[in-house]
Amino acid sequence: MNKEAIQDYSCLFQNYLVNQGMAVEWAIFLNVLINCAIVITAVIILDIVFRKFIIEIFRAFSDKTKTTFDDYLVKSNFPRFIAHLLPLGIVWYLIPIIFIESPFMTNLLQIAAKVYLVILCVLIFRSILRTTRNYLEENEHYRDKPMESYVQVMMIFAWGIGIFWTVQLLTGFSVVSLTTLGAASAVILLIFKDTILGFVASIQVSVNDIVRIGDWITFSKFGADGYVTEINLATVRVQNWDNTYTTIPTYSLIADSFQNWRGMQESDGRRIKRSIYIKQSSIKFLSVKDVERLKKIQLIKPYLEHRQRDVDRYNERNEINKDLLINGRNQTNLGVFRYYADAFLNENSAINKDLFLMVRHLAPTDKGIPVEIFCFSKDKRWVNYEHIQADIFDHLLAAIPYFDLEVFELPTGKDLSSAIHNQVSEN
Repeated sequence: MNKEAIQDYSCLFQNYLVNQGMAVEWAIFLNVLINCAIVITAVIILDIVFRKFIIEIFRAFSDKTKTTFDDYLVKSNFPRFIAHLLPLGIVWYLIPIIFIESPFMTNLLQIAAKVYLVILCVLIFRSILRTTRNYLEENEHYRDKPMESYVQVMMIFAWGIGIFWTVQLLTGFSVVSLTTLGAASAVILLIFKDTILGFVASIQVSVNDIVRIGDWITFSKFGADGYVTEINLATVRVQNWDNTYTTIPTYSLIADSFQNWRGMQESDGRRIKRSIYIKQSSIKFLSVKDVERLKKIQLIKPYLEHRQRDVDRYNERNEINKDLLINGRNQTNLGVFRYYADAFLNENSAINKDLFLMVRHLAPTDKGIPVEIFCFSKDKRWVNYEHIQADIFDHLLAAIPYFDLEVFELPTGKDLSSAIHNQVSEN
């Protein structure tokens, strides 16, 4: 059907009203209303039919292909948005023909169609972005990347361009002038300050590999301690160990200090670093009788025998008077215990011997002398790690009395009551 025929049909009602004696202006007005109603009804019906047709075609196509990209296109409503293009094209073509008698209505409807096209293009672009994000998240290489941040940034630019074009279509004011661009830039910087900071932070986080989705992080400032579940433009979402969620501003990842446990998870062991505080008054030199008694402990028997021979040889060679233990060279119960702890760790199958292992003294404190255990467990899983650590210190704490040592402990109310009672009884 050519344009002339369409115009003839669009003016049938107008001609009829004029022939019935109605004023031309009113006939044109009523004819425009009727044409609008007919066009809207036809477009709605056409849109419904065409949308179902396009969606079914996409679904049938996606079911036959092996790739999941087209499946995500269907889920993101890409076919639905594409289906709107044909009715829009038909309306665009018919507007200047049907409403030829009403230039105002023609101009108004053309502007509305252009605005709708701009919005539709933005929605189609958003659908493609979401599809791309979901598809890349299936890839192991991109799964831990903040894809949501990039999608949000691109959508901000897309909506910004769409808003500028819409303003230009509605007002006729060009958005490409320097003044407009300058004002728009100022508004964008003011409104989207946090978004821009988050965008910059997202790029730095991704490029520098600071945080990935799935990393265990501890961020004391925000009370976060758990796994990162989402990284987007504005926030990082962390699921804590108590199953609560903490949201952290993305730019805080580069502005503040936090702890990322990924290095531990990727290493061959998880560090155990804890001290036992020994009561200083319980430290003493070992007598020959003490050494003989401690030789019954199998882990340290070879060490005691070898060490004691060296001590005796030195003392005899230098004619040391051993009436007092302090003279010459001697072994101490704390030194022997330290060696025992070291030997115990080396015999423990749960400890990784290829990583650093050490038992050392720290500087004396008002709570005793810290004997620090520094080693790495093979099993890095939290529950198993805690069990391994607990087993080590259970054993060492139980072993301390065998070396005539005491663990420092602040006195309790019962201890003070007993001391007062004993003092009163003595008096």
